[in-house]
Amino acid sequence: MNAKSSIQTKSRHEQLGLSNAEVIEMYKYMVLARKFDERNMLLQRAGKINFHVSGIGQETAQVAAAFALNRQRDYFLPYYRDYGLVLSAGMSLTELMLSAFAKADDPNSGGRQMPGHFGSKRLRIVTGSSPVTTQVPHAVGVALAAKMKKQDIVSFVTFGEGSSNQGDFHEGLNFAGVQKLPVIFMCENNQYAISVPVKKQLGGRVCDRAQGYGFPGIRVDGNDAFEVYRVVKEARERAVRGEGPTLIEAMMYRLSPHSTSDNDLAYRTKEEVDENWKKDGIPKLKAYLVEAGLWSEEQNEELFKEINQQLKEAVEAADNAPFPRPEDTLLHVYASEGEGL
Repeated sequence: MNAKSSIQTKSRHEQLGLSNAEVIEMYKYMVLARKFDERNMLLQRAGKINFHVSGIGQETAQVAAAFALNRQRDYFLPYYRDYGLVLSAGMSLTELMLSAFAKADDPNSGGRQMPGHFGSKRLRIVTGSSPVTTQVPHAVGVALAAKMKKQDIVSFVTFGEGSSNQGDFHEGLNFAGVQKLPVIFMCENNQYAISVPVKKQLGGRVCDRAQGYGFPGIRVDGNDAFEVYRVVKEARERAVRGEGPTLIEAMMYRLSPHSTSDNDLAYRTKEEVDENWKKDGIPKLKAYLVEAGLWSEEQNEELFKEINQQLKEAVEAADNAPFPRPEDTLLHVYASEGEGL
């Protein structure tokens, strides 16, 4: 068999350099993120937590992108729906639940921030702020530092399509383009900026804006794990070669309400949501694994049981953990004696 025919016989994930174990792990993280999200929706409705902002429908692109990066060295600047990304980067269910329950041991902020505001020095997840798009110039700053230190790493930042209309987006992209910085911008275009549909937000495509700043912009199906993996992997290779940034627009759909404070059927129809459930990337990847002989319904049932048990333990640990002390409100506001500026 010649080399060409040998490549043609490879499975889709093998052509991309993914092993059987890696593609199965990708699927497991997607399911883990989905189940975490669903459990938090229930916890909020039951009055156990105050608030949850959902990422259901966006996990496929998040996990695929994480696997295309160097999860031991690269820097992550996620936005508030990125449970799939931060779980893939190494955050645990218990850590995320501590944040959801606003407990003192929350590693993201000590219970000071709303859920979905991720931060971990250990995992190189840079703390985000509530104002949207502020993470974009921060990611550019991280990339500038990497270039100055001649480190072969990238910063990876995500945001919604609504954020692409903010000044921080344009300033960040312009600076990254001028300096040819190793940063990957990924817009998770989920079709809605809270209640505003994309047709009322954008006069064109987000990815096309990269042209004005001198680097490639790529639109990709965010429900196709392998396509997202491919374009992020290629963007990373470009970045570490010194060829500069890439803007990726991953097309997807927010299947859940904007948050637990949102009635999404006030601005869209149930029929529209139901139609988009058919495009969900998680069952698509599961079907691929089953067809490839790498997965079975029995394994799927066992995975669900394992995750449910992990969630049960994480919820119990977070629920029983202590709240921050009232006086902790004053921590990290002003420099303490001996801390310096």
